[in-house]
Amino acid sequence: MKIAFIGDIVGKPGRLMLKKHLKRLQQEHFIDFTIANYENASHGFGLTEKNCMELLGYGVDMMTGGNHSFDKKEILDLFDTYPLIRPMNYPQATPGKGIYQTVLLDKHVAILNLMGHYTMPLADNPFTMIVSVVASLKAQGIKHIIIDMHAEASSEKQALLHMLKEDVSAILGTHTHVATDDLYVTEEGCCYVTDVGLTGCRDGVIGMDSEVPVKRFLTGLSGHFDVSDVCKTVLQMVVFELDDEGRCLSAEKIKIYDDKPKIVTQAWMD
Repeated sequence: MKIAFIGDIVGKPGRLMLKKHLKRLQQEHFIDFTIANYENASHGFGLTEKNCMELLGYGVDMMTGGNHSFDKKEILDLFDTYPLIRPMNYPQATPGKGIYQTVLLDKHVAILNLMGHYTMPLADNPFTMIVSVVASLKAQGIKHIIIDMHAEASSEKQALLHMLKEDVSAILGTHTHVATDDLYVTEEGCCYVTDVGLTGCRDGVIGMDSEVPVKRFLTGLSGHFDVSDVCKTVLQMVVFELDDEGRCLSAEKIKIYDDKPKIVTQAWMD
């Protein structure tokens, strides 16, 4: 099976890039299922029902979240209706779930959402939590396990890989919005990248208009970040192929600048 994973979708520019390109890419790369991170999809902060339906209509099959999952309070009513999850290491009483399960090509697939510990004060320790969760899934016979690790620190994402590379199919990093050039497939068959990178504006500051971030660094005063409606754009996603045992055979990073031809970086099992 072939899975596509899209990192942080940032505002209207990100949504429009999916509208323009996603269904064509799904056909060209024979993609069976598409995952995307929704936490910045509605003007950079959270997700509205309108934008949720929009993204599903563009071809996204399910969505993961992060530290901005609850910025739009209406999401509290969406978890039971739409294929959305939030980081599983939020406090236990937090609405929503951290695992999404489905059946693809007669195989049970589990998609997990984790949030890093560094700079994420609400998150429980992801490392102590994930071991038992993965063990439980494996005990149920689920071999296809995909993790969105939403974290600030690259070291947390890399450490998670070394903890779980024998047990999961893929660990895809999100949150920083800045793509890393380290896509690879381990010899155990785990697809990994530290950060997939944003889909949205590429000529601002992490997808936002540059004026407020620059002012913040010059003055020390905070301000409200805005997504620019007029900007140069990028779509970034990782496509990986899993065998019947849940091992990743190959992966590729697809990047599209505006409407220019796509750029593809490939990786295979070591």
